[in-house]
This record gives sequence, structure tokens and C-alpha cells, in this order.
Amino acid sequence: MLGVVIHAPHDLRVEPVTITPPGPGDVTVRIEAGGICGSDLHYFHHGGFGAIRIKQPMVLGHEIAGVIAAVGTDVTHLKPGQRVAVDPSLPCSTCRYCREGNPRHCLDMRFMGSAMRFPHVQGGFRQSLTVSAGQAIPIPDSMTMAEAATAEPLAVCLHAVSQAGPLLGRRVLVTGCGPIGILTIIAAKLAGASEIVATDLSAYTLGVAALNGATTILNVATAPDALAAYATNKGHFDVMFEASGAAPVLRGAFDALRPGAIIVQVGIGGDVTLPLNVLVAKEFQLRGTFRFDREFQLAVDLMGSGRIDVKPLVTDTLPIAEAAAAFHRASDRQHAMKVQLSFA
Repeated sequence: MLGVVIHAPHDLRVEPVTITPPGPGDVTVRIEAGGICGSDLHYFHHGGFGAIRIKQPMVLGHEIAGVIAAVGTDVTHLKPGQRVAVDPSLPCSTCRYCREGNPRHCLDMRFMGSAMRFPHVQGGFRQSLTVSAGQAIPIPDSMTMAEAATAEPLAVCLHAVSQAGPLLGRRVLVTGCGPIGILTIIAAKLAGASEIVATDLSAYTLGVAALNGATTILNVATAPDALAAYATNKGHFDVMFEASGAAPVLRGAFDALRPGAIIVQVGIGGDVTLPLNVLVAKEFQLRGTFRFDREFQLAVDLMGSGRIDVKPLVTDTLPIAEAAAAFHRASDRQHAMKVQLSFA
């Protein structure tokens, strides 16, 4: 089977990868759709992010969906021909965090397409993939494969929104309108936010934000002081979701946040220096958010029921043979939102 393998920055190859038959408790999925994530782009452009570096060739991809081709012994709830979204997380189920009900903090997590451990965990951008049966989540007949492959980033954003607590009637600021920022806007709207202001440097992404629940969009490239209007009386927003990963963006929003505001850091960047005097004086609550747990099934259910529509976010679909072009397209934030690969 062919896979999309990163060897070094900008050295992306479509080449044969090992086929693993399903063992007891496993299923083999014929992959049909795979979405290119920000972390995939970091591997493609930089060979990693932060201290995490590629040390061996690695199949990329963790936003995937397909059709079950074979099942292992002991698998009775799934069958060949069944359409599924694939959860890329495989926690150990035995460590202290798994036993406490926090498997996203598993001490022995195997997350697809990740160089965080060595040997690296190979990813899902391949024509065929064998996974634990629990990672194959059935999808309704009405759901497209493009939607199903978006379950993972949607789950990330549903978890991020849950980290903020109740949003009903809250005034929300979302900074950064890439796919994660847009999905966070969608999730915040579903949670009942009364106002959602979105900021970005791109007119294109801000236009997508306006179509997906943002009540106000601010282009901080053309109007760098756009948030100043929200700084009167010690600030305006109850909750901030920082999805850009840029330190200046986080600090630049402090004046627009009300005392006691909750800040959920969604985007990943480098080390950040914060003015602790402001953080203390305005009693901000700074919260992290990491991956997801039960939200993956919730993402599938919300899309399957029609309560969330992610189809318009998939702007481009290219065949696996054009993987390098797809990665370049996904890097163009002026013209593309979510770019997917087709493996059919």
C-alpha cells in the first residue's frame, strides 16, 4: 500500500508502506479521506515543532476516515464494509491517568503520525491502516468521508470549549481563524455564546469565520488596534480562545478581557512571557487544552445529526499522488481552509 511519508523538511514522498494484517481485537480500514493538520504542516515545513523532531521516516496524518476491509478475531461489533471515522488516539488503558478517566494524558499514548516518541508512531495517510477496533467509530450513511475525517479536529475544539465551562450568554473572543479557530467558533456558537468576535490577519479566513458563527470579524493586519474598542471599563470579553499560538496575540488581548475572564490556550507556539501583574490584578484564569477524549464520538454524533456542518470548511481535495501539492495548498491561508487527501 502507498503512504505519505515525511523524511525531512519538504522531503515528502508517496511510497510503499508496510501492510499489517488485523490481529485479535483489530480492524483494517481502507482509508478514503485524510485531512492535513497544522502539526502535519510543521513536520512538512520544519521537520517538527518545539523540541520534537523527525528522527526517522514517518507516515503523516491523523484526521482520517474510511471503510473496514477486514476484522480480527474477537471483533463482533464491526464488520467489513462498515464506514468509520478513525480515532488516532491509542491510550494504554492501564496507567494512572487512564484509570482516572483522563486517557488523553496517558503515560504511554500512541497517537498517529507523531514523532513525540521513538520509534515514531506512524500515521494514517496510507491506503490501508490497521487499528484497534475501539478506534474505528461507525458513521451514519448520511455522513460523507470528508466530514468523517474532520471528526478529530472538531473533537479537539469541542474539548477546548468544554475547558471554558458554560458559554451560554457569554461574550467570546477567538484569535486565529485557521481550521481550529473556525471549529472553535462553531463549537462556541453551539454552546450558546451570545457574542463571538474573531480576529485574524487574513481577510479570507475572517470571511469563513463570519459564515460560521462569528458575530464580528476584525482584521488585525489592516487594523492592528481593532481590539482597543473593547478595552473600556476594564474589558469586554468573558472568555478568550487563543488559536493562533502567537505570543503577541495572547498578550495583546489582555486589555479587552474583563476581570475574571477565562483564557483557553488552544494554539501551540513557543515559550511566552506574560505580564503577571495584569494576570493577577484582573484575576484571569489561564487554562490549557490538549487533544480530546469522549469528544470524538460527540463530534461524529453532532455532524451525523446535522447540528454541526463542517462540509463548507473542506476547500480542497487532492489525490494521494499529489500529496506535496496538497501540503503547499494547505499552507496557503489566503485561499484554503481544510485541505484533504483522497486515497480511494
